[in-house]
Amino acid sequence: MTSVLFLGIPESMQHFPARRIVCLTEETVETLYLLGEQDRIVGVSGYAVRPPQVRREKPRVSAFISADVPKILALAPDLVLTFSDLQADIVAELIRAGVAVHAFNQRDIAGILAMIRTVGALVGAAARADQLAKGYEARLTTIAARHASNNRPRVYFEEWDDPLISGIGWVSELIEIAGGEDIMPELRAQKAAKNRIISADIVRAAAPDVILASWCGKKVVPEKIRQRPGWSDIPAVRNNRIVEIKSPLILQPGPAALTDGLDAIVAALWP
Repeated sequence: MTSVLFLGIPESMQHFPARRIVCLTEETVETLYLLGEQDRIVGVSGYAVRPPQVRREKPRVSAFISADVPKILALAPDLVLTFSDLQADIVAELIRAGVAVHAFNQRDIAGILAMIRTVGALVGAAARADQLAKGYEARLTTIAARHASNNRPRVYFEEWDDPLISGIGWVSELIEIAGGEDIMPELRAQKAAKNRIISADIVRAAAPDVILASWCGKKVVPEKIRQRPGWSDIPAVRNNRIVEIKSPLILQPGPAALTDGLDAIVAALWP
């Protein structure tokens, strides 16, 4: 195991690379498994499903905006990995308890790639993480080139149904890489879901050719979408092009979105 001696800090007090890691969101879990560093993980989010064996191998210690802090502390982690402002209260409680925390906040593809490289650095696997990230960069470039066309289907991505919430940054970017045109690209920079709330009239006026939906953990019901007032004339509804993409594939800003999530978008746009 690689070790680094920080000047002025006794080696016995150092925890780099991190040896006991708790991951409170799923993308860091998948990244550590892909790096072959899963043995460092001592606790995970209940939403972690990739790879499948994680549900058998690792204790679950949190949901998304709530966590069993005593259970986390009992695992004696030397690092907890979190994501977004929605976990700020958990982070504060852990810091007050003396736990080291790294809070990620990636909202676009560049941020996802940076997260992968940072996780690698935190566990002494920077070179492997860089190679993993470069592999994803090459994959995105290849897919974008394959689907470069002037005939780009117009796409509405629905992250939530009540109120209607459009897609976050990395989702919008992946739609474009897949050869589609996001009908509301100006909203991709809005990190908070409340700032991506839109009206049904806006979607109707935009007339998307394809509707992609991922209702953040609950099953999409296409019939509810079809029955919205005035939506029967939307090309995507008229031509039965309403496609659900499972949340674990597209709504976690990590490897899944760049692989299976992107592939699901491509399949929906180019059947």
